[in-house]
Amino acid sequence: MRMHRLIPLVAALSCLPAGRAGALDTVYESAVPVEVRTGRDATVSDRIDELVFKHLHELKLKPASLCSDAVFLRRAYLCVIGTLPTEEEARTFLDATDPDRRSRLIDELLQRDEFADYWTMKWGDLLRVKAEFPIKLWPNAAQAYNRWIYASVRENKPFHHFARALLVANGSNFREGEVNFYRAMQDRSPRGIATTVALTFMGERADRWPKAKLDGLAGFFSQLAYKSTGEWKEEIVYFDPSVDKDRMAASAVFPDGVYARFEHGRQDPRIVFADWLLRPENPWFTRNIANRVWAWLLGRGVVNEPDDMRADNPPSNPALLEMLRSEFAGSQCDMKHLFRIILNTQTFQLSSLPAQDTPEAAANFAHYPLRRIEAEVLIDALNQITGTDESYSSPIPEPFTFIPEDIRAIALPDGSITSSFLELFGRPPRDTGFEAERSRSTSAAQRLHLLNSSHVHGKIKGCPLVADAAGAKPEDLVRKIYYTVLARPPTEKELATIAAHAASAHAGARETAEDLVWALINQPEFIYIH
Repeated sequence: MRMHRLIPLVAALSCLPAGRAGALDTVYESAVPVEVRTGRDATVSDRIDELVFKHLHELKLKPASLCSDAVFLRRAYLCVIGTLPTEEEARTFLDATDPDRRSRLIDELLQRDEFADYWTMKWGDLLRVKAEFPIKLWPNAAQAYNRWIYASVRENKPFHHFARALLVANGSNFREGEVNFYRAMQDRSPRGIATTVALTFMGERADRWPKAKLDGLAGFFSQLAYKSTGEWKEEIVYFDPSVDKDRMAASAVFPDGVYARFEHGRQDPRIVFADWLLRPENPWFTRNIANRVWAWLLGRGVVNEPDDMRADNPPSNPALLEMLRSEFAGSQCDMKHLFRIILNTQTFQLSSLPAQDTPEAAANFAHYPLRRIEAEVLIDALNQITGTDESYSSPIPEPFTFIPEDIRAIALPDGSITSSFLELFGRPPRDTGFEAERSRSTSAAQRLHLLNSSHVHGKIKGCPLVADAAGAKPEDLVRKIYYTVLARPPTEKELATIAAHAASAHAGARETAEDLVWALINQPEFIYIH
């Protein structure tokens, strides 16, 4: 590619400015103003909006307009299933006139196979599904763990059942996938386990707790034992009261300060802790999960960071967090119900063009935040657009790491299976379970890779959009590429810019198609959720 010819095209098509830019409002915003329903006809989503917009009014902050259908379509696909809409899916949705088309799309996405793949990946990050150092599950254990998470997400297992299965797991880590929760941590001492449990299920960083409080929680995990078998790397995890040398179980204390009561030596204290944590009236668990899901969909938690809940890090909108927690608990911890009510809010559907571009507006959800899409989603999007595959590898030897050539990155079963692209674009190492392990920052190396690498250039040069360009009408070709890459039609200004580029470069249809695909995947509009 001739860079001197293509860089001006990238700049000319750039369409995520810092402020407003005339015709771009029609791309990012709809003509429908924000108007929250109240009273008897109000849905749960409406009541959430009422709390958000009431708080904005109290803070004298103005919300953004609602986003356009094209922006909503792409945002919903990327946030719910980690997958771009196809050209056909984009055209079908944008041509629809059904007033309920957005809520209908949400319901459809929640039933897609990719939903289970994507959210298994997200939970795999927090549950540290990784065969290699420092987690060292070994591949068959990592894959058993991944399969168990996938099955749970696919069947929409109530999340308190999901958590209980992990907390009270016993058996072989090769045969009972959930048992790997107690192996997928660097510190398997009672205090180390307690720290991991608090982070995962309560969103709290117990390493900052007073020692007495941490020891009280550690007492519930002080009678956990590990036993090797004759099979390489297999371990049996089980309750054994004889391993509690420091008698920590006798002084087990719940995080709320109440001493635990159970039959020492006969009753597994982990069951007692799970009974306490997962009670519907106990906010420690449901508040954490509701806040995490909100953060995943809205870009930041009501408590931010979502795994740093503490008294001196209060929620930005306490009433909102309490409503999300209460609704989640009342639904019997139905994850899809929580997704559905958040996705149907006007808050989720606000434009990314802010009415007030201030930190206070961002912290209180006055507009949708720009976020770079995850590494796995980005490479899958490139492969979908170009009709190509990616090669992944693992440092673990055969026979447990066979990786199908057509596997999507969001479906990789093990954090040790990776590629240089995933590492460059911030895939988390899955060493600690912290949300911050995943990087969404941008770097010069990332930009150069998309702009000028043989890896990306090779994908574009042989893709169907380029190979089939000959004989297509220029405007039809441009529209097809826009729908495929950005899930929207081009504006009149963009059509004129591309026609001028083709004329000035004396480019044929194939060369124009190659230039345009290359230019669009280097747009912030492609790289970011907006």
